[in-house]
Amino acid sequence: MAAKKTPPRRKPSQRIDVHSHVLPKEMLDALSARPERFKMRYIADGKHRRVAKDGGGGQPVFDEFFDPAAKVAGMDRKGLDVSIISPAPIAYFYWLDADAGLEAAQLVKDGIANMARAFPERLMGMGTLPMQNPDAAVAELERIVKQHGFRSVELGTSVGNEQLADPRFRPVLRRAQELNVFIFAHPYSNSAVCNLDDYYLSNLIGNPLQSTIMASHLMFSGVLDELKKLRICLAHGGGYLPYQIGRFNHGHKVRNETRALTKTKPNALLRRFYYDALTHDPRALRYLIDLVGADRVVIGTDAPFDMGEEHPIEMINKVTRLSAKDREQIFSKTALRLMGKRV
Repeated sequence: MAAKKTPPRRKPSQRIDVHSHVLPKEMLDALSARPERFKMRYIADGKHRRVAKDGGGGQPVFDEFFDPAAKVAGMDRKGLDVSIISPAPIAYFYWLDADAGLEAAQLVKDGIANMARAFPERLMGMGTLPMQNPDAAVAELERIVKQHGFRSVELGTSVGNEQLADPRFRPVLRRAQELNVFIFAHPYSNSAVCNLDDYYLSNLIGNPLQSTIMASHLMFSGVLDELKKLRICLAHGGGYLPYQIGRFNHGHKVRNETRALTKTKPNALLRRFYYDALTHDPRALRYLIDLVGADRVVIGTDAPFDMGEEHPIEMINKVTRLSAKDREQIFSKTALRLMGKRV
């Protein structure tokens, strides 16, 4: 009797983080040399390092922001195989004039590309664009695809007080669709939101709110109807959008204002977005998966910020009724499809 063949062991899914921030050395060096050019300075005093914007605002700078080896060590600690690294929101530089904004965007993208080259099996790059000048943003988008091979860009949920749904940004969104580049939308400013100065509410409430405002404009303005293949991933579990979609649907039914530019119901547009799993609660993540499907959810850690997720795999594994197929989607397959890879 012939011995039974042992089936080959299935290779475990990669674990890909779509939400991981950096401040590359090239950018920090430029801030040290020409702070007046970028209206921001890099302050290094022994182990205490930080960037500070002119007029207020700033953040600490940890090794993981600029040292690719430290980034990979953080990934190992979290059980991650690959991170798609993107600039910390303070590095959007939307407040600069067009010329300085373009130079800043190029410094950031080139620095990210250098970090990714240091660990090509572990790090992938994500660019940013000088959105204060949409024509330059389109040119830069084409450059990073051709020169660096990036398949994603990180954009603020707004550009100053202007929404991404504004017609002047349509050429950028359209070109991203044409190039099959996905957009990772991340909040960076809550200046238009009142009474959030206390208790760190600017982040706790402001960041999810900014994502919700951006997504709402894209939905109700008809942009998603027009750009049917545009792919946008929302940070922080989609803000409040998935959890108030019933209210959006009701408003679309009873209010003429919501139907002025689109007849598409909001719930029909939920799967036009992708969502990171950064909800900090497995029950909220379970609801998100039930609503949009595991094929629209990716790992997101927000590393190395303290509002990130230090145990992303453990948190996802706490989600009830999560099948092996669901895990495979969230851990890697959804991210790979976003990056234009066949899975």
